[in-house]
Amino acid sequence: MIAATFRDGSFRHKAVLVSGGTSGIGAAIGEAFYALGARVTVTGATEVEAAAARERAGGRLERALALDVRDGAAIAAFVGALSRLDVLVNCAGIIRRGEEHDPEVFDAVLDVNLSGTMRLCAATRSLLAETSGCIVNTASMLSFFGGALVPGYSASKGGVAQLTKSLACAYAADGIRVNAIAPGWIATALTRPLQDDSMRTQTILSRTPLGRWGRPEDVAGAAVFLCSPAAAFITGAILPVDGGYLAA
Repeated sequence: MIAATFRDGSFRHKAVLVSGGTSGIGAAIGEAFYALGARVTVTGATEVEAAAARERAGGRLERALALDVRDGAAIAAFVGALSRLDVLVNCAGIIRRGEEHDPEVFDAVLDVNLSGTMRLCAATRSLLAETSGCIVNTASMLSFFGGALVPGYSASKGGVAQLTKSLACAYAADGIRVNAIAPGWIATALTRPLQDDSMRTQTILSRTPLGRWGRPEDVAGAAVFLCSPAAAFITGAILPVDGGYLAA
């Protein structure tokens, strides 16, 4: 679908980094960029995740590596080894349903989802300035409304939306565009407990005008668009990819 929408090779010779790209939405985004000719590096939190991604990709990635986005020194070393970067996609994220009212769990979720995003944006800024590159952060529907069971996740994603707007203003002088995707109910491992709950699924789909769970590829298309020449005058945008859920 992605390759049919965008011109073949439209990201040829571009270097793309997708944090949290070893599974789910991040993996779909990495595969979409690869299909369009990019040199794609994805990262996961552990070497186990990275190894699984390498095996699953079957050569469709340049690299799959472990990177803990909570570790500023590890990020500095990782980015310091890059010779070029055109696109940064921040997809690393966690959720702890029912546990996030514990302040320690709350802090842990923000450290990955929000502070981890900022660490990578700050670390890659100079590289992206050299290529007039772009950043796509991962916000959420919960950037717009609350989640009773996930106050940490909701707060982190609200923060990602505001961070995206702030960095769009701050990085514009460097020629860097900064936008965010805001996925709705997407069928991934992260939402598996909800998919397996028939009553919850019925509630979700009854409010979703397009009447289905989203697919990771749906979000990947939006991410690619935001990094494409078609979005050259778009920065600071938070793009919902939710089948109309927010509008209903």
